[in-house]
Amino acid sequence: MKALRLLARVTVLGAILACTTAARDPILVPEVSQHEVVVRTGFTGADLLLYGAVLQPDGTRAGQGSAYDIIVVLKGPSQPITLREKKRRLGMWINADSTSFRSAPSFYALASSRPLDDITDGKTRAIYELGLDWLQLSPIGSIDPTEQDHFARGLVDKRVAAGLYRQDESGVTISQDVLYQARIPLPSSVITGRYRAETFALKEGRVVASATSEVMVEKRGFERAVEVWSREDSFLYGIVAIMLSVGMGWIAGRLFSSG
Repeated sequence: MKALRLLARVTVLGAILACTTAARDPILVPEVSQHEVVVRTGFTGADLLLYGAVLQPDGTRAGQGSAYDIIVVLKGPSQPITLREKKRRLGMWINADSTSFRSAPSFYALASSRPLDDITDGKTRAIYELGLDWLQLSPIGSIDPTEQDHFARGLVDKRVAAGLYRQDESGVTISQDVLYQARIPLPSSVITGRYRAETFALKEGRVVASATSEVMVEKRGFERAVEVWSREDSFLYGIVAIMLSVGMGWIAGRLFSSG
């Protein structure tokens, strides 16, 4: 059904484009397998399929000599974060240096049809944030560039290990020079919010077309109520959480002591 919807969109768009030659750049027709991901108790993650078509300005598919490279990026909501580096002092590990970033994406996944170095240059990758090395993290305050790079690499490495950042330079498959697809896994630890799916078509190192879609990751039911409560009345939520922890510990102690 989804493939038929995409085919219908491509057919209609192709008919429209065939009637005009005003546009010179290709047209992207993107789609996402799920525009909504619901997080419930026991959520173990989800697989998103980002797919679509790239058409020539006249509505036909890209032919020989006109094939495009495709890069897809899925970004989660950005959030400020403070990183602290532990160092060994007098035989103890303590917090030493720290820095804060204003807008680190909570989730970032990239897939491309070929290695990024073979597709485009560093300038283009920096402009569009194509790749983990080119994320714009926006440090807060003045910081030495070397130290900034050190903390940025630490943040990226930490989130790669957690499955929140990933880069797959062979993750996009292109069929018949027109249809593309890429699978991006969402781990169970993703935060809720609005996710932005971006698709870029490149030729000879230049971005010639781009398109965006959105994916909502949200909680519902009891999980949603708890999340809202924790944000709107954090003090009372914290007190209840502590009381529940103490109560569960007391009950466990009684059970084990009676045994």
